[in-house]
Amino acid sequence: MTVAVIPNAKARHIFLAKHGLVTAPVGVGKGADLQEVVNDLGFVQLDSVNTFARAHDLIMWSRRQQYRPTHLSNLLTKDRGVFEHWTHDASAISMDHFMHWRLKFARDAAWLESRWKEWRRDDFTKKIDEVLRHIDGNGCCTSGDVGTDEERGKGGWWDWHPSKTALEYLWRSGQVSVVRRENFTKIYDLTERVIPPEHLNARLAEQDTVDWACGFALDKLGFATSGEIAAFFALVTPAEARAWCKAALADGRVIEVDVAGVDGKLRRSFARPDVHDLNLPDLSQRVRIMSPFDPALRDRKRAERLFGFHYRIEIFVPAPKRQYGYYVFPVMEGDQLIGRIDMKRQGVTLVVTALWPEPSVRLGAGRIKRLQSEIGRAARFGGCDDVAYADDWLRG
Repeated sequence: MTVAVIPNAKARHIFLAKHGLVTAPVGVGKGADLQEVVNDLGFVQLDSVNTFARAHDLIMWSRRQQYRPTHLSNLLTKDRGVFEHWTHDASAISMDHFMHWRLKFARDAAWLESRWKEWRRDDFTKKIDEVLRHIDGNGCCTSGDVGTDEERGKGGWWDWHPSKTALEYLWRSGQVSVVRRENFTKIYDLTERVIPPEHLNARLAEQDTVDWACGFALDKLGFATSGEIAAFFALVTPAEARAWCKAALADGRVIEVDVAGVDGKLRRSFARPDVHDLNLPDLSQRVRIMSPFDPALRDRKRAERLFGFHYRIEIFVPAPKRQYGYYVFPVMEGDQLIGRIDMKRQGVTLVVTALWPEPSVRLGAGRIKRLQSEIGRAARFGGCDDVAYADDWLRG
């Protein structure tokens, strides 16, 4: 049986439409409008790096340029439209998905209890009940409020004292939840005091969650391998995703397609039967400065296959050997990634150090003007009064 091919241009269009990056970034970017963005994406990865804006705020801003950082915070603390937990990393997740995360809680609890006993100093399990009692009796707390008599680690980022490890374990296992953040520090409370009852009390069978997670992932990606489906939420195992794809293919819920990369190579994937007939909105040619952790780009290999864009954050590469800056932002125009830009806030000024265009991209006057307009919008979003360009900022 012949498998239909999705040409690369159409594949990019489908993929970006599924990620909210086809139409212009208009909308109020708060309340119900922002909730819709999170629901459409499923989750938003949270990150503490703040060169001019935090990564999750930039993800929202790329889709709604009236968005401001307090809007996502309000969605967590006031509207309870999202909760914080783990996908492949810490994320703000649509509250509608909380009942499915009970599977994640159970699996994380078993895995962390065995691994963290080996990886963390002392035995954190002896502190679990004590930390729970502290929160129950005293209310919200941070990791600095527990284990005050314990020696603080000196071995780096992950050298936690036992009570902090216990607190993180309680969060990952679903017994406590993030009630809010202050200066990006997580503040926890008992889950039953944070999650709305209609979500807290909902229960599903394990297989129902597996079916939901696989179907949701495929719908949000447009097309995917079973491995990409498993990796979307990091909620189901690769084996469970393979079994789901096999069963869905057998009963007609999915079809096989060959997705063309920029190099013409085909990658066998799964898609919904209507993938060839999707009514896609026209593609905006807006220039967008993207978060390195944008859900459309976080799978680096897929970004390279679909867009020919090789990206990595060169955090651990010594400065003299770096090709690009320490933390650079991808730049998208239409369905093309045209380069990466190094810029950061210094006081009230956004300083643009360098733009490296992709090898096939020509920086004509019109494109530079559109890019500088976006940089100006980014500066205002980051709370900067003006923009300063290095003399040699246009590279290549």
